[in-house]
Amino acid sequence: MATFKNIFNPRAPKDGGFFLAIKELLGFNPKDIGIYQEAFTHRSTNTTSTQGHAQNYERMEFLGDAMLSAIIAAHLYNKVPGGDEGYLTKMRSKVVSREHLNELGRDLELTKHVKTTVPIGQFGVNIHGNVFEALVGAIYLDRGYKYCEKFINKRVIEPYVDIEKLEGKVISYKSLFIEWCQKNKHQFKFSVYEDTGNDTLKHFGVKLTLDSKLVGKARATSKKKAEEQAAKRAYYKLQEAIDGFSKKS
Repeated sequence: MATFKNIFNPRAPKDGGFFLAIKELLGFNPKDIGIYQEAFTHRSTNTTSTQGHAQNYERMEFLGDAMLSAIIAAHLYNKVPGGDEGYLTKMRSKVVSREHLNELGRDLELTKHVKTTVPIGQFGVNIHGNVFEALVGAIYLDRGYKYCEKFINKRVIEPYVDIEKLEGKVISYKSLFIEWCQKNKHQFKFSVYEDTGNDTLKHFGVKLTLDSKLVGKARATSKKKAEEQAAKRAYYKLQEAIDGFSKKS
């Protein structure tokens, strides 16, 4: 196993390519570049510390998730003084949704800095959001809360957090559809049907019925994705009724 003692040196020259890339990404100087190197290291490298602890972005991802959630919560609390707990929770969920975090990671092209023994193309889409969270965690460890807040304001809040747009943003069409059905006493069912496609990668076909009537049908590489897509198509068929419910809830 590789160790940080050999490959991650906080005292590395400040004109190194990685240091300059991180500095540009952050908008300020990192103090300990080794922290950021860990934040961009995938577990496939089997990198360990001199104490034998695994060193990759997963622990920082946990920390970054907490910091991001806290800073976004504070922003919404101050920005929307009339928002109750349920409203603020829903709005925060829209900002820190996995889909949105993946979008942030892609926009910042974070995966091009990841150290891994596995081709990036073989990872799922969530690697973008995972590395973004790890970066937030690294900033907190390196420079503290204020710099973490500064980065999130610049990279998340200013370009992406528009209260009016967020209010109309749907996180999960499946969750919205199910909630609408339950509140209005409709019967619904997601059912897998035989997929006869010729794709090399296995696909799942899903039909969605509402009160025994077909309202959505989709196929995707997982049952979960197919259900979400079917629910999205059902949503657009029933948009007026569901939107009316969503605005009231």
